[in-house]
Amino acid sequence: MSRPQQVTVLGATGSIGLSTLDVIARHPDRYQVFALTGFSRLSELLALCVRHAPRFAVVPEAAAARGLQDDLRAAGLATQVLVGEEGLCQVSADAEVDTVVAAIVGAAGLRPTLAAVDAGKKILLANKEALVMSGALFMQAVRDSGAVLLPLDSEHNAIFQCMPGDYARGLSQVGVRRILLTASGGPFRQTPLAELEHVSPDQACAHPNWSMGRKISVDSASMMNKGLEMIEACWLFDARPDQVEVVIHPQSVIHSLVDYVDGSVLAQLGNPDMRTPIANALAWPERIDSGVAPLDLFAIARLDFEAPDEQRFPCLRLAREAAQAGNSAPAMLNAANEVAVAAFLERRIRFPQIASIIEDVLGAEPVVAVNDLGAVFEADAKARALAEQWLGRNAR
Repeated sequence: MSRPQQVTVLGATGSIGLSTLDVIARHPDRYQVFALTGFSRLSELLALCVRHAPRFAVVPEAAAARGLQDDLRAAGLATQVLVGEEGLCQVSADAEVDTVVAAIVGAAGLRPTLAAVDAGKKILLANKEALVMSGALFMQAVRDSGAVLLPLDSEHNAIFQCMPGDYARGLSQVGVRRILLTASGGPFRQTPLAELEHVSPDQACAHPNWSMGRKISVDSASMMNKGLEMIEACWLFDARPDQVEVVIHPQSVIHSLVDYVDGSVLAQLGNPDMRTPIANALAWPERIDSGVAPLDLFAIARLDFEAPDEQRFPCLRLAREAAQAGNSAPAMLNAANEVAVAAFLERRIRFPQIASIIEDVLGAEPVVAVNDLGAVFEADAKARALAEQWLGRNAR
């Protein structure tokens, strides 16, 4: 390579962003940080800027930008601070950027990720909500622009590694029968159902295997995270919902599997560390050191599997129904879930009510066609309003 790849990290202070920066720091000859973005943890963003000296940093509000700019100047850095969604889109589409790591959580990541797509960048996608909300539009934009889209979620990256190189021709054309999407089952896999009424946000965020942000941790506890990943897998690999099967695998060592028509099942294994899929996607089609310890099969000793219980995890059923309905349903599912999870983290509702809100929102409006981004955001806004109305009537 004539120069290091220029990398923008959207959501740099989150777990994916920090793991990405760890991998990048191990390979200074290959990668250079172009821009870092953060939302609320601005002191951490400042520390990351001091360490990586990006060209740009992006924060949500002008007041925060002024404070960060002053701190950066005091540290002797020339990093320029930009503001808001416009700034996010600018550092995603800049002509000097080679790779964009899309790790902003939730609907807020859609526009900057699409800006990177439209600019034809290499996109490392951790923001599953972008595909859930606007799957057909998003994938058409990828095709039109020639962008390279690589999955960062450990499950989708595992599927990618187990697929044949020409999987874009269609699953049936390349001999794939099913995608087996693994799930840990989260912290409540064996909790008596009656006790779920009383679990706390801290208990929901205590994931047994992964270190993640609070919103994603709650999604894992409800298995909505797996439902969103199922929808994402359908778009990434051109699969029908009935071709994606969720399998609970408590050890989180097998990250997903691909079942072929000849009876072969290919699996990707590794320690539960996001640096593995990040390194795979950053260097693809090559391989680089991620800093992850080798997998010790003798220490693991056993691998367990079980079918998900949809009585325990109703969000998984709701996600599958939204995937089958298509059009506006997945965007409404995602929006209602974001409102419900925020309310649970604020202790305004009980854990089982997350699914109740989502089901009520999905049943309140007919599914409509989504032909442009305006329709996506209209569905998103309508679902949020309906979820807030539910909270107004029922929140404790």
